[in-house]
Amino acid sequence: SAGALLAGGDVVSTISKGIIAAETVPNADTFIWLMMAALISSALWVNLATLLNAPVSTTHSVVGGVMGAGIAAAGIGAVNWPTMGSIAASWVVSPVLGGIIAALMLAFIKTAIIYREDKIAAARTWVPMLIALMAAAFGTYMALKGTSKLIKFSMDHALLIGIGCGIAAWAFSYPVILRQSRGMENRNQSLRQLFVWPLIFSAALLSFAHGANDVANAIGPLAAIVHTVEAGEIASKVHIPLWVMLIGASGISFGLVLFGPKLIRTVGESITKLNPMRAYCVALAAAITVIIASWLGLPVSSTHIAVGAVFGVGFFREWYTANSRKRLAYVHARVPRHPEAKSRLTNTRNGRKLVRRTHVWSIAAAWIITVPASAALSAAIFFALEHLFGVV
Repeated sequence: SAGALLAGGDVVSTISKGIIAAETVPNADTFIWLMMAALISSALWVNLATLLNAPVSTTHSVVGGVMGAGIAAAGIGAVNWPTMGSIAASWVVSPVLGGIIAALMLAFIKTAIIYREDKIAAARTWVPMLIALMAAAFGTYMALKGTSKLIKFSMDHALLIGIGCGIAAWAFSYPVILRQSRGMENRNQSLRQLFVWPLIFSAALLSFAHGANDVANAIGPLAAIVHTVEAGEIASKVHIPLWVMLIGASGISFGLVLFGPKLIRTVGESITKLNPMRAYCVALAAAITVIIASWLGLPVSSTHIAVGAVFGVGFFREWYTANSRKRLAYVHARVPRHPEAKSRLTNTRNGRKLVRRTHVWSIAAAWIITVPASAALSAAIFFALEHLFGVV
């Protein structure tokens, strides 16, 4: 909710005025109805997909809906294809980037903490640093975007604010982690306990990023409708009233309560096995990627980025399990003391699959079909509204 209110304005502007060239739409009434068709179609598609347990993107649904209704109202030339091209490119790049960042984060955690002789000592050093990294990224972003309507900071000042937030977070978290780690056994289960708080913070950061992007996407057509009704014409610049942002912020909270647990289980359990350390990598990678996209005003999908990060973690684990000499040496050393490590070594040699391939293909199919399905549904709804209400 806070993300939509503080940092969602640029993305709302892209959705509400960037996809369709306003000058190609015949009149204000037609523009209002095409945005209404986009809202209805994207809402229907996302809710249907949620009932079918498919983690499709609100962003893709809204963009497809606006594009489909725009084509129905004013022809294929109404679409701002350069803008659509940059949006589509970001859809491909952003999940891959999320997966790469998540895999790199997990590689670092494995190297710097998990496979150290003294895991707890390594965790005492690095866990506060990871929390500080999150705080620094969030502080920099908030200085650049979250406060832009009140006060504008230069990049240099924003970086200094971010560094200050990181130092403050480290100073707060270090004694907490130190106190929590006292008396812990030198084993992975203890590390999972130490990563609970970083996971909570990274999930909160991802929620903020989700609000700044996906909520803003959803209310983009509504912002366009409200502005056109108030101005009586199709304007090139769209003012976004606070109450419109509040509707989007409230809607995400209500939807999370109703439908959240089902999709959370799909993403968190069905694709690959996650523990607090892996989940932390997913949440932080997704948050950083979405925040960068919101900064650039690109309506990417936090759903796709989070799922891409989960895939990145899963495929990295497969590769690392099969190819890492450090891990093989670690497991060999544990075999005499821990018989269960023998089964892990056998699985390693047999090329154990840690990502469920069936979910990869079903999710990919849902992603591919979302934009054309939402566009076709939106066009059909626009024609129905045109027939019922005499839109000209």
